[in-house]
Amino acid sequence: MAASPRNRLRGGAARTGALLAVLLTAALAASGIAAPQAVPSKATKARDAEIVLDAASSEVDYRSGTLLFRDIVITQGTVRVQAERARATGLDFKEATWTFSGKVRISVQDGELRSDEAVVTFVADRVTRAVVRGKPAELEQRLKDGGKARGRAASLTYETAVGKVTLRGDASLSDGRSDIRGEQLVYDINAQRVQAGKASGGDDRVRIVIRPQGTP
Repeated sequence: MAASPRNRLRGGAARTGALLAVLLTAALAASGIAAPQAVPSKATKARDAEIVLDAASSEVDYRSGTLLFRDIVITQGTVRVQAERARATGLDFKEATWTFSGKVRISVQDGELRSDEAVVTFVADRVTRAVVRGKPAELEQRLKDGGKARGRAASLTYETAVGKVTLRGDASLSDGRSDIRGEQLVYDINAQRVQAGKASGGDDRVRIVIRPQGTP
């Protein structure tokens, strides 16, 4: 059954300082000392905003009990999810899981996550988590000093409440001057800080490359 074409549901420092923060956080992780927690961002405060769904078309598959959308955008506060296709078991966001595919874009503070596929979890009418997978999945964010942070991994897990993205599987993060690589990296998008450490049960090492100023 096809619905109308439009469906709506109302429902950091300078680079040197940033580099020092990277190295300090990595050292804290290695020593087992927890890094300071970031102050909640505007995105965190806005997560209770209304959910708005906008799609070019929708279909109901009665056999599987799923809803199919094309050219879809879902927004809640500063969180925005866009994709060519989406599948859901219903429009009740009290507890729901949505699967997005095709040119997936998920907004984060001053940036976005990009991938081929993403699974977004809603709990109590809030976007709580997005697991992004691709070949690779990508992260990009504008930094306070005007540069850009770019990350790549097999998967990215975005926890909206704490504003952190966990990069897993051949993960890398760069600010244009320094690169950090590991099997698992945790990037705080609010504080613009990365923590590098071993994945659970792994013995992986972290590699940091620093380019001298003036190096192309």
